[in-house]
Amino acid sequence: MNIIDHLSWRYATKTFNANKRVEEDKLNILYKAFNLTASSYGLQPIKLVVLQDKALQTQLVEHSMDQEQIAQASHVLVFCIETKIDAEYIVNYFNRIKTIRNTPDSILEPFKDFLVEDFSNKHQTEIENWAIKQAYLAMGNILTVCAIEGIDSCPMEGFNPKKYDEVLQLQQKGLKSVLLLPIGYRSDDDRFASFKKVRKQISDAVITY
Repeated sequence: MNIIDHLSWRYATKTFNANKRVEEDKLNILYKAFNLTASSYGLQPIKLVVLQDKALQTQLVEHSMDQEQIAQASHVLVFCIETKIDAEYIVNYFNRIKTIRNTPDSILEPFKDFLVEDFSNKHQTEIENWAIKQAYLAMGNILTVCAIEGIDSCPMEGFNPKKYDEVLQLQQKGLKSVLLLPIGYRSDDDRFASFKKVRKQISDAVITY
């Protein structure tokens, strides 16, 4: 299939086959794709928490608007933001650039100093809102990769982030949950799999000049 065929095949899966697991090699592809996602300034202010314990997944259903996909899915990907984007975080990023690319300090310093000052002047809410946008970029990327790899998924905003943070002890890790993506393989009795996609006409969705 070409990419459009893969994207046409994809839908927000309503019922997963609870007995079918996503293979380890495909999970590793998703992890690498997550890590390769574009992010503002390249700072990657996001982390992926992967749930694969069925008891834990079942426990979290009540904090997910009772959406059973959380319990049924092979894995649940929890897209999280880093809550502390400070000078140390930014300096560590530039140290990685220097190590990987061997870029001279004379080139790196001006941009590094700009980012350190810029983020020091931002309110925490502004920084977190910026980071949340990067989480959406990552989810969009993973949705596409899932489609290409034949993995079913269901993107979710409908959950209680504070409860997830509490159950998964994310605050201790400097993280906040933002988005959920149960992944796995569709059940044979998920009637939504056969529904035609409802989308605008290309002429109504795309404007060219």
